[in-house]
Amino acid sequence: MYEASQRVILLVEDNADDELMTLRAFRKSNIHNPVVVVRDGAEAIDYLFIQGKHAGRNPDIRPQVVLLDLHLPRLDGLEVLRRIRTHEQTRTLPVVVLTSSKEERDLVESYQLGVNSFVHKPVDVTAFFEAVRQLGMYWLVLNELPTPRRSA
Repeated sequence: MYEASQRVILLVEDNADDELMTLRAFRKSNIHNPVVVVRDGAEAIDYLFIQGKHAGRNPDIRPQVVLLDLHLPRLDGLEVLRRIRTHEQTRTLPVVVLTSSKEERDLVESYQLGVNSFVHKPVDVTAFFEAVRQLGMYWLVLNELPTPRRSA
């Protein structure tokens, strides 16, 4: 489906309207990277650790960035973040929390767990598009990632 050289975005979002708006914002900003959308935290873990319904995906494709909502069904975003940071293969993966939460504890706990950035979803569509454009430019164009280690 995708090539390993492509910079894939993993969007973990359970709200279809927010997904659609994020994808539109990427297109409007000329960000045409492949976007893998998963609907809950458990599916995010399955995708990242190549298990469950994602067991057959190409293991050479590693997301360039994970855009992670916090309030997700089955497994919440903070637990997804915790699992990403505790596993050697995903420890250095950039994770941006993109949430409507304005809870201080969500912000604090996200940083305690090692999130790279915490962004409130702007309510205003223009502000939302601009936030997504800036996220895309930084994490997909400017940011460099180390080469992932292979498991033995």
